[in-house]
Amino acid sequence: MNRSPGWLGLGVLFAVLLVANFSLRPLLAWRAPVDFLAIGVVLVAVRVRPGAAALIGFVAGVIADALAPSSFGAAALAMTVIAAAASYLKASFFAEHVALNAVFLFAAKLGFDLIFLLAEHRLRGTGLLMQLGVWSALSAAGTALTGLAVIVLFRPLIGEGDERP
Repeated sequence: MNRSPGWLGLGVLFAVLLVANFSLRPLLAWRAPVDFLAIGVVLVAVRVRPGAAALIGFVAGVIADALAPSSFGAAALAMTVIAAAASYLKASFFAEHVALNAVFLFAAKLGFDLIFLLAEHRLRGTGLLMQLGVWSALSAAGTALTGLAVIVLFRPLIGEGDERP
């Protein structure tokens, strides 16, 4: 069985997720939004080497930072770390199982929010704890469920294996 990722399909899916992050996400205006950009970065990062993953994460983070000049660099730092970590972890031990991918996306989004909020220096004390403990966790859960749906629905497009959820 051919397990190589469909690079063209993966690129198209990444572009769709990028557009959804900057169009659909603001329209929904949820307190705990789904991070389509994190889903796209993780889906690509687990299929490339860590250096390429870090570069992809950095570029995606700079794109996200372009809309938030007050915290410029925080998203770039967070996406770079998350993408590189995703690539290292996937290469080390991460199995091709859909449910584990959801856990992986949850951890990646929670890690992104942790790094972003600490680098941003906007929240402190109980506000930071509330953001991380409640809203970031809910956002990570929504991102993981959405990522799971993307993986299941677009499995043939991205070249994901035939494992069952």
